[in-house]
Amino acid sequence: MRYIVLKGDQGARRLSFYLAMEEYVARHIDEDDLFFMWQVRPTVIFGRNQSLENEVNVDYCRANEIEMYRRKSGGGCVYADMGNVMLSYISKEENVGLTFNRFINMLLLVLRRMGIEATGTSHNDVMIGDRKVCGTAFYHIPGRSIVHSTMLYDTNMDHMLNAITPSQEKLQSKGIKSVRQRITFLKDHTSLSLNEIKSIVRTTLCEGELILSQADIEGIEQLEQTYLRKEFINRIQ
Repeated sequence: MRYIVLKGDQGARRLSFYLAMEEYVARHIDEDDLFFMWQVRPTVIFGRNQSLENEVNVDYCRANEIEMYRRKSGGGCVYADMGNVMLSYISKEENVGLTFNRFINMLLLVLRRMGIEATGTSHNDVMIGDRKVCGTAFYHIPGRSIVHSTMLYDTNMDHMLNAITPSQEKLQSKGIKSVRQRITFLKDHTSLSLNEIKSIVRTTLCEGELILSQADIEGIEQLEQTYLRKEFINRIQ
């Protein structure tokens, strides 16, 4: 499996670019398996079947400069920032179960390389003990499967709680303590830095790299515009 690199990459872009990058690669690059990692400024990403106003605290996000985007995969609402890393896997394997199983096993292998024992669940999460450290989501395009995952190293807990929980009643009944009891951070299980973890992920899973050209980047940026349309962000499929 090769690692995807952007020619002349200048650092983190908005999340919509990376969603478009997954889709562009799946549609235009003819390889069996490809992989890349990315990080974003504080952002909420919600699933294709979710309602923006029901799942996202829009006022909080706007007040705290947290960006909001819809993805084409299913699943729940996720908060991401530079304290964690997002993983993207593109495969020719179209069977959902086989694709998820392969990806989860990749993550478990990486964690074992770090000296961390973890397990997968029937919901395609990765757990350390009884706490979640990675969640995954999936969608198809013709001939390709796309899986993306959030690997928690650290994060802003106030943003994670408030950005994706619009109900004050929920805030009062559950609170940060309850959310924190259901997740775990890699920083609590290893002395490795996030950059060191990213290096282990890449060297464990990938051999060689695929450099996307400037023309590819322009194609991704054009596709990205479809993710930025208000009718896409606000719709429910």
